[in-house]
Amino acid sequence: MESDRITDGTFQNLSQKNMTFEQVFDAIVQFMRKEPTGNFVLMFGTDSQVFSKETKFITGIVIQQKGKGVWACFRKVIVPRRMTNLHERISYETSLTEEVVSLFTEEKIEQLINIVLPYVYKGASFTIEGHIDIGSGNRNKTSVFVNEMIARMNSLGIEAKIKPDSFVASTYANRFTKK
Repeated sequence: MESDRITDGTFQNLSQKNMTFEQVFDAIVQFMRKEPTGNFVLMFGTDSQVFSKETKFITGIVIQQKGKGVWACFRKVIVPRRMTNLHERISYETSLTEEVVSLFTEEKIEQLINIVLPYVYKGASFTIEGHIDIGSGNRNKTSVFVNEMIARMNSLGIEAKIKPDSFVASTYANRFTKK
């Protein structure tokens, strides 16, 4: 699968390019340390767009402090062919999300939890979500994949969100697949 795609493995956002994962992690730590009494949600999600000769995948990482703002970045992967099979594309989106989630090792997650831990009694919290760009509505072509993709996210120990609650995939990442 690795040779089937084009990526430099770096992350970017509107103000920074070519960030390593360590730089991304440090930015998340800094964001959380600004106000460790907050309610934080670390979210991941991937969206894709099929073009004439390639399929572009964007995986977003978003740390949100509820009611106070976000810090976000994304990683781009290009598959140099038209990926028109919907199951293959949704499955690959989920795989790319899983890949980025796996960069957050147990030690890294523990570091993030330890930022809010002293403030839990003051209402601080930290949760992790995997956003999948699928919906369960009868008219949604992706509804047949919902249980499979949710199970994959849950197997990583993170809460799965689907449309309309999967905004990291369906809104944030989606913005960058079009460019």
